[in-house]
Amino acid sequence: MANPVRPNYKRILLKLSGEALAGEQGFGINAKTIEEIARGVAAAVETGVEIGIVIGGGNIFRGVAASANGMDRASSDYMGMLATCINSLALQDAFEKLNIDTRVQSAIEMAEIAEPYIRRRAVRHLEKKRVVIFAAGTGNPYFTTDTAAALRAMEINAEVIMKATKVDGVYDKDPMKHTDAVKFDELNYIEVLNRRLNVMDSTAISLCMDNQMPILCFNLKDPANILKAVKGDRIGTLIQ
Repeated sequence: MANPVRPNYKRILLKLSGEALAGEQGFGINAKTIEEIARGVAAAVETGVEIGIVIGGGNIFRGVAASANGMDRASSDYMGMLATCINSLALQDAFEKLNIDTRVQSAIEMAEIAEPYIRRRAVRHLEKKRVVIFAAGTGNPYFTTDTAAALRAMEINAEVIMKATKVDGVYDKDPMKHTDAVKFDELNYIEVLNRRLNVMDSTAISLCMDNQMPILCFNLKDPANILKAVKGDRIGTLIQ
């Protein structure tokens, strides 16, 4: 009988970009892509690790971009928060089709579709091995879902933030544009801030630094990487 896969962590916060759900089409929600992500999370759940998830809304609406085009920043950010709620419900549906117990908690109250975000209730769900999806960012304009991920990770006492991206780690410059881009295996928070590396926004990085919260960045193009990260395999870039 094979030995069961043991997780390297007890509880994690998985940060997904909204663009990850769009797949190759670049916008909206791709059914095949979201199913693959759900299977990747399901494999991780089977190890016994407790998973909270924060997801962005960039595949539907990007508040900062709308603000740059003249829309009121607060209004555009609230629209972005609603986009994260759409993504959260899509993710919940994909998880439940794989028999993963899931709860969506929203920072903006919308009782008909999601629970309100209550920290103690979220922790209780995690203890019962339910996946908790945190929707609507922090509930406040001017804060990104990166900051929401850092904040929720602290609140639920996660051991690490796992940021799933389109590239296989953190580089000194954009590897999509520069063939000579150099990948880092490990970084510290100050290096990320000083080099202005595009990992998370500076508010989120500072929050992680102040609370000693490690960040692992890895590629989501292969959803099996979620399980590898949970097992403690050396993938991506670790910031600590």
